[in-house]
Amino acid sequence: MDFQQIDYAVADRIATITLDRPDRMNAFTERMRRELIDAFDRADGDDDVRVVIVTGRGRAFCAGADLAGGGDTFRSESEEVWRDGGGQVSLRIFESKKPVIAAINGPAVGVGATMTLPMDIRLASDSARFGFVFARRGITPEACSSWFLPRLVGVSQALEWVLSGRVFPAAEALAGGLVREVLPPDELLPRARALAREIADNTSAVSVALARQLLWRMLGADHPMEAHKLDSRAISWMGRSPDAAEGVTSFLEKRPARFSMRPSRDMPPFYPWWKARPFE
Repeated sequence: MDFQQIDYAVADRIATITLDRPDRMNAFTERMRRELIDAFDRADGDDDVRVVIVTGRGRAFCAGADLAGGGDTFRSESEEVWRDGGGQVSLRIFESKKPVIAAINGPAVGVGATMTLPMDIRLASDSARFGFVFARRGITPEACSSWFLPRLVGVSQALEWVLSGRVFPAAEALAGGLVREVLPPDELLPRARALAREIADNTSAVSVALARQLLWRMLGADHPMEAHKLDSRAISWMGRSPDAAEGVTSFLEKRPARFSMRPSRDMPPFYPWWKARPFE
């Protein structure tokens, strides 16, 4: 796909996806939806990519849905067949084989906030603002945020933000557990890249892909036995793998590990286990 509303660049095994409509505060469109999904497909298919960073161009991260359509912006033909675009992006990020770091450089409102929820680590500039403003626009939360947000920050905090629809500063997002760190603007991307390098330089790509899904998927488990069964299956399979042998050998030899397994070809046969129960 020819990217027009995002920028996609790979350097040092880090893919950086930049929302790129600065004149519209990176407002979300149907075209941006398609480009984001394609970018995550591209990152997953490239074994040279170990981590994905998502940020925005200009003074905003994403100001939410582009409201140029006026009062019909959120109109759909039928709720029976329609799937919201933000939700499609969130689900694609959720299934990523690569860790995803949000570098939230400015206002993140509506889908600009909810699209970050399935990302693994959220960092924010101290100039960032957040808002789950749906009730103030006469609609409801989207992008699977009714699932993600309470799990990230607790249901009481999630309800206060969603029911009020107010916009709040990065310091409140930090206190509420929505973001991991708040940084000066010029330190945001360097910090995101340092975290990405920590992952890329020291870990097995297949171990990370499996661990990421184990932690996310178990948020919906009914009992720890579900985790125990999957943990046992995963560690049994990885324990017999070349990466496990290399991880132990490199530790004993006091040298950096040289992991050889690749997510494009070396995932275990039970992956993706959750698709054994497909959703309609």
